[in-house]
Amino acid sequence: MHLNFKIYKIIRWIVIMKVLSTVLFTVGCNRQEKLPPPSPVPEVGTVMIQSSKIVLTTELPGRISAFRIADIRPQISGLIQKRLFTEGANVKAGQALYQIDPAFFQAAFDSAQAALDKAEANLPAVKLKTERLKELLADKAVSQQDYDDTAASLKQTQAEIKYWKAAVDTARINLGYCRITAPISGHIGKSNITEGAIITAYQPVALATIQQLDIIYVDIPQSSTELLLLKQRLKTGINHYDTKQNNVSLILDNGSAYPLEGKFQFRDVTIDPTTGSVILRAIFPNPESILLPGMFVKAIIIEGVSEQAILVPQQGVSRDRKGNPFSLIVNTADKVEQQMLTLDKAIGNQWLVSSGLSSGDQVIVEGLQKVRPGAAVKAVLLEKNKTGPGSDSGDGVQPQKHKGGGA
Repeated sequence: MHLNFKIYKIIRWIVIMKVLSTVLFTVGCNRQEKLPPPSPVPEVGTVMIQSSKIVLTTELPGRISAFRIADIRPQISGLIQKRLFTEGANVKAGQALYQIDPAFFQAAFDSAQAALDKAEANLPAVKLKTERLKELLADKAVSQQDYDDTAASLKQTQAEIKYWKAAVDTARINLGYCRITAPISGHIGKSNITEGAIITAYQPVALATIQQLDIIYVDIPQSSTELLLLKQRLKTGINHYDTKQNNVSLILDNGSAYPLEGKFQFRDVTIDPTTGSVILRAIFPNPESILLPGMFVKAIIIEGVSEQAILVPQQGVSRDRKGNPFSLIVNTADKVEQQMLTLDKAIGNQWLVSSGLSSGDQVIVEGLQKVRPGAAVKAVLLEKNKTGPGSDSGDGVQPQKHKGGGA
């Protein structure tokens, strides 16, 4: 009986173990069935970086100034009798503008002319007397003193004639100044005096101002920093000189483009110590007088041509805590890598990259918040011109402009 009891206990233990194993197997299977599925690989939008040839431009403020300007001032003193032009009209060089009362200057001219006539009338008699005394002196019929006095009188008469000729010329010039004429052709403004006003020679207040507006100057300040940077780019070969660099375009105050192109005339060689800038001067045709002196405009200047420019959308560039720019790219193993960048300047809604990226790199522009360096991702290639509103692919040779700012 004791043996049977032992056999019973063994059989019961075997049954219990089988039940427990069955229960554990069932629980394990149910637990495996309830495990969450593995998370999917995040998708990110990328753009393929491609080097391209672009014409680099910069946008700088400018101010219009007249091609030629003349302040009309009197060269004699007197009373204004007439104003001979219409205010705001176009005048020609040599056209009469004002008439000064000529009575005094006419009298001075007549007086000088009379004195000249008197001196010239005395000359023949004095000259003949000198010649006669010279012949008599040879025969010792007159004294040497008489001849010397007559010869001196001849020279004095000749000197008086020269003096009065100069006086006549001066009086004639002053009489001519009574009629004030336009020194240049152009647009004349308002008159600062009226008939009956007394004016003085070379007075500080101009009677009127003439400006030539069919051709116009645009003075453009450029910072010395940008000037040095541009020279460095040309020297190192980053930018190449283009024949179109002498061309300048304008954008007016209302945002419209001026229809005619201008040409660079010169670059000043002196830096303004107060602004740290140098003046560039361009010349523009202005047949319809759209550009007026004092008007502010924006000048688009061609800096040069970059043969292998790398452009990246601005949303594909981030900055670390120190402000250093970087981009996240997808490598050949479909993992995220961080690339530190050196930025040149902003061009529209893109950055011109000096170093850090090369052709063929896939830069992440969408889904940056979902990934970190080293993470596996699924790259979805986007068209570059669809990475944001108003963006540009920059793959052609269209001019790219910026506003003079660096990275």
